[in-house]
Amino acid sequence: MMENKKALISIKNLKMYFPIKKGLFGRQVSYVKAVDDVSFEIMKGETLGLVGESGCGKTTTGRTIIKLYEPTSGEIIYDGVDIAKFTPNQMLPYRKKMQMIFQDPYASLNPRMTVADIIGEAIDIHKLMTGKERMERIHYLLNVVGLNSEHANRYPHEFSGGQRQRIGIARALAVQPEFIICDEPISALDVSIQAQVVNMLEDLQRDFGLTYLFIAHDLSMVKHISNRVGVMYLGKMVELAESNELYTKPLHPYTQALLSAIPIPDPDEAMSKKRIVLEGEIPSPIDPPPGCRFKGRCKYAKPICSEQDPVFKDVGGGHMVACHLY
Repeated sequence: MMENKKALISIKNLKMYFPIKKGLFGRQVSYVKAVDDVSFEIMKGETLGLVGESGCGKTTTGRTIIKLYEPTSGEIIYDGVDIAKFTPNQMLPYRKKMQMIFQDPYASLNPRMTVADIIGEAIDIHKLMTGKERMERIHYLLNVVGLNSEHANRYPHEFSGGQRQRIGIARALAVQPEFIICDEPISALDVSIQAQVVNMLEDLQRDFGLTYLFIAHDLSMVKHISNRVGVMYLGKMVELAESNELYTKPLHPYTQALLSAIPIPDPDEAMSKKRIVLEGEIPSPIDPPPGCRFKGRCKYAKPICSEQDPVFKDVGGGHMVACHLY
C-alpha cells in the first residue's frame, strides 16, 4: 500500500542508552539499553503504529526521534537530512516540522498558563505571527479540535481530560507541522472519549496531510488508525508489517501472544479463541542476554536463539521480522 510513497523519516540503527551511576561521585557503572539498534521508515502521509509491553522502549523511541533525548548513536534522517547530531540551534527549523502529543493531558499543560498562551507559545518561539493574526490562529485551532474560542482565556484545570488532550493537539498543530508523534494520546482518557479523539486525529491527518507515529497499548485502536504496525520488545523491533497483514498473519511468537490478548466482544467467539500465555521473566534492559531477547519466554526457542541475535529482515511483501524461525 505504501510502496510508491516517499519516506519522510528513516531511522537507522538507533540506540538510546541511559547511564546508571552509583556512589558519591556519580561513577557510571552501566547502561539501561532502552532503545537498542532499531531501524524503520515512516512514509509521508502514513500512520505507523508502535506497540509493545510497558518498558519495551516505544515511548523512548518517539522521544529520541524528536530529540527530546539525545541519541546514543544511529541516524535520524528527516526528509533526507540526518538530524541525529544537530545542536539545539540547528534543530529549531525541524522543531516546527515535528511535534508531539503527550500521553498525560494533566501533566503536559502548564497550569499557570491560559489556553491561548499554551497554544501560542510555539507560534511566539518560531516568530510566525503576532497580535490579532496570532489570536485568530489560536481561535481557529481551538475550533479545529472541537473547542470554542471562548476557551482561550481559561486555564487547564477548568477542562476535562478529553478537552485537555484536545488543547494538547491544538498546541501540536500551532506551527503547521508535517510529522506528529502521538505518544499514547488516548490511554489516559475515558473509553467514551477515546474514539472521538482518534477520529479527530484521522480527520486532521486528511485535512492537513500529516504523518503520524502512533504509540499505544490498545492493539485494536492501533489496527484501526495505522497503515503499518511495528512491534517492540525490550528495546528491539521484532516485527513490522502492514496493519491487516500483521493482525491476520503475525509471524513473531511475541506478536502472536500480544494479539491473542485482544478482547473479543462476542462471548462465543471469545470462548473458542486460544489465548497464548507467556511464561518466564522479562530480561533486564540493563544487561540483556545474548542472542534473542525473547528466547526465555518462547516455546519455539532453539540453541541458535541463545547464540545469535536474529536479524530484522524482510520475509516477503515488506513484512519484517526478527526471528530465527524464518
